[in-house]
Amino acid sequence: MTSTKNKKALVTGASKGIGKAIASTLVNCGYEVYICSRTESVLSQTAQEIGASGYFVCDLTDTGTIKQVIPSEFDILVNNAGDYVYSPVENTKEDDIKRLLSLNIEAPYVLTSLIVPYMKEQKWGRIVNIGSISGVVGEANASLYSMTKSSFTGFSKALALELAQDNITVNTINPGWVETELANNAVNDSDFTYEEEIEMIPQRRFIQPVEIANLVKYIVSEDAKGMTGQSISLCAGLSAG
Repeated sequence: MTSTKNKKALVTGASKGIGKAIASTLVNCGYEVYICSRTESVLSQTAQEIGASGYFVCDLTDTGTIKQVIPSEFDILVNNAGDYVYSPVENTKEDDIKRLLSLNIEAPYVLTSLIVPYMKEQKWGRIVNIGSISGVVGEANASLYSMTKSSFTGFSKALALELAQDNITVNTINPGWVETELANNAVNDSDFTYEEEIEMIPQRRFIQPVEIANLVKYIVSEDAKGMTGQSISLCAGLSAG
């Protein structure tokens, strides 16, 4: 099994929630982990708390600054940063459309294009995209979010084929409802209560961020070298029926 020593990982949107859990888990596995978010005070505190090797303050909706702020030398890229909007399609604001298209689609693409040349040189790389169950089964009144997250499925499949001979894998994880601040805010914005959301989940529970993190840990390991181009739902049964 390839050693994790000296392998560098970048996790976006890692100041809290799923991203923080992923970064913390990779640190504990021995990776050299760097985190990225737009709020330096929270980012600095998180980096110190989890033992990250460093951090980059970057507003990923401003994709023009990504290449100026973030270096390209990473063996692992976890595209986790994203945002959610709950709105009927006819009421969706133009600013929300621009923000989600930029953050949920354009930023991961730009980051990937930045880092892939280094991975090719090393003949090793892992790209993990954090999608959503809403991009798999759809979510009424969240069509913008569903559209942006469903893009990861095609992106991962196409890029996996493109990079297969370079020993670079590309996969997507589609979480269901996860116990995070973002999810709780989304519930508050929706037409359902927390209890009603729970009743719609087959396992009657929200996924915990560490469950996503442990799946990332496996996907980036050498044990998962044959897994590429896959879209994996971790959703407490939401995609089953």
